Amino acid sequence: MAQNPEDLLLRTQTSPVQIRTMLANKPPVRVICPGRTYRRDTTDATHSANFHQIEGLYVDTKSVSLADLKSVLAYFAKEMMGTSVTVRFRPHFFPFTEPSVEVDFSCHVCGGKGCNVCKQSGWIEVAGAGMVDPRVFRHVGWNPDEVSGYAFGFGVERIAMIKYGIPDIRWLYENDLRFLSQLA
Repeated sequence: MAQNPEDLLLRTQTSPVQIRTMLANKPPVRVICPGRTYRRDTTDATHSANFHQIEGLYVDTKSVSLADLKSVLAYFAKEMMGTSVTVRFRPHFFPFTEPSVEVDFSCHVCGGKGCNVCKQSGWIEVAGAGMVDPRVFRHVGWNPDEVSGYAFGFGVERIAMIKYGIPDIRWLYENDLRFLSQLA
């Protein structure tokens, strides 16, 4: 049966991979889920309507805590961006995690002083993260009193911006070989 194209939605996240993984496996579960995603974002220096996302999920029968999540993300930041990067965690809402946080890195352009790229804040949002909501565990048939875990999602292009000092995410999509050859 053919579907009406107006009834279709391009995926906005790679989270369905996490659910399928939990449905098909027993804890412990560790998975990285890469993929292209599509959003209704207005394109600017740090946002794109389509981008590559990497989500991570870790669930175990031993106690997994928010401190574990924060230490993993802070370690990633230091290894990927260098020891001078500062990481900030802000409370946020995401439907599948509780508590949820937004993860920011200090701005790669101004070093945290404030510029047009970071909208004068000194910070670039790089990830959403949090502890897996107990309702998600119940949905996949797991007892939330017996398992705990965390999930996170990064935009690959935003990480590339920070890693390589690119002041505008749109440069990654303009196909200017003079720019792109510098990334080889």
